[in-house]
Amino acid sequence: MKIEQIYTGCLAQGAYYIESNGEAAIIDPLREVMPYVTKAKNDGATIKYVFETHFHADFVSGHVDLANKTGAKIVYGPNAQPGFEAIIATDGQEFKIGNATIKVLHTPGHTMESSCYLLTEENGKTTSLFSGDTLFIGDVGRPDLAQKAADMTQEQLAGTLFDSLRNKIMPLADDIIVYPAHGAGSACGKNMSKETSDTLGHQKETNYALRADMTREEFVKEVTNGLMPPPAYFPLNVAMNKGVYDSIDTVLARGKRPLSPEAFEAAANETGALVLDTRDPQTFAAGFVPGSVNIGIKGGFAPWVGALIPDIKQEILIVAEPGTEEEVITRLARVGYDFCIGFLDGGFPAWKASGKDVVTIESISADELAARQEINDDATVIDVRKRSEFLSEHIRGAENTPLDDVNAAMQQLSKDKPYYVHCAGGYRSMIFISILKARGYDKLIDVKGGFGAIKNSGKFSLTDYVCPTTLL
Repeated sequence: MKIEQIYTGCLAQGAYYIESNGEAAIIDPLREVMPYVTKAKNDGATIKYVFETHFHADFVSGHVDLANKTGAKIVYGPNAQPGFEAIIATDGQEFKIGNATIKVLHTPGHTMESSCYLLTEENGKTTSLFSGDTLFIGDVGRPDLAQKAADMTQEQLAGTLFDSLRNKIMPLADDIIVYPAHGAGSACGKNMSKETSDTLGHQKETNYALRADMTREEFVKEVTNGLMPPPAYFPLNVAMNKGVYDSIDTVLARGKRPLSPEAFEAAANETGALVLDTRDPQTFAAGFVPGSVNIGIKGGFAPWVGALIPDIKQEILIVAEPGTEEEVITRLARVGYDFCIGFLDGGFPAWKASGKDVVTIESISADELAARQEINDDATVIDVRKRSEFLSEHIRGAENTPLDDVNAAMQQLSKDKPYYVHCAGGYRSMIFISILKARGYDKLIDVKGGFGAIKNSGKFSLTDYVCPTTLL
């Protein structure tokens, strides 16, 4: 018997590989499916089922590709209406994987088709709950994403989730291991733990949403309090997951086209493609292709792409560190951005060597910022962290414009005035500046190291600290 969690940090997403006696199941697979196929082949196993806990909003699943490549059957819980062949299970239905059994527990609330999968191992002991977005470690799934599809309010969905947790999950044995679909950093919940599994008994003791004395009304209030608007790409990913879309093989073939600097420039001019530079923020600041936007591959890449590029069918040209192009194309495809049309062959060094125009962004240390402010510099400090981060602690006099609201910033900022821009560590501030610089804002100055460096310098007047979780 083998249970393996395959965790992807960029999306804070957990997929699962379960194998027993030569048969395997995959739960909530990512878009690229060959790792699962290879894993089963190495085990001498056949992938029999692909279980989906619900129609995902934050990533595009690989269920259709996996079924096509292996002959596995796709399984959803009750109420699911996919646009492809699948088994729509009934509540309590059981599926055999070798000598193990997987039981469907219909747990609506996050979405109306949401289901958990309860594993009974070969020895007859029920050991594991694959809880999808119904139950996280430290939190539960947000109840506002499926309002339109369910024709229900978020309060009604939250009440439905309360019933699912109390009637289906909490009566289970305390020693069962909970394996959720997401951990800290995912937008599918609001305050998840960094842990990616736990015993159900410990969750009953520590998860605010599983308090034994909690009333339905208290649950609805606490679960819906502090919810931020979901990223704009979420409904687009749901639509893709309900239908049929290009194979990842097709997406990779379309994107893996090396373009010389001349061909790259021509493609950008002729197609209107977005030039996306995925290098480290400070490397980007030192020199980049004019008009390009920086979203670094080593940060929260895919979620920020989804949040900031409104058209999921936007054609994209990539500037990346040589050798990382396929990774970039794959990670774009994970959130439905399938129309990468090529990459700069040789990366930015090739562009620079060609003699073409190069643009830079000024980036200064926290100490330099303090020194400039001491000489009566009247430039405004722009803090692009989330509102809760800003309210937790910030430079006195700074203005808060969260990166999510970068388009609104164009209405608030002047192209003629300088601004110092920072986030928590320097990742988001460079995204913010690059987007505005591409639109003609040339006087934005990055603060290296963000608020962490600002606070550690001890040279700024800061507001009193407030724990961010109390602001939800």
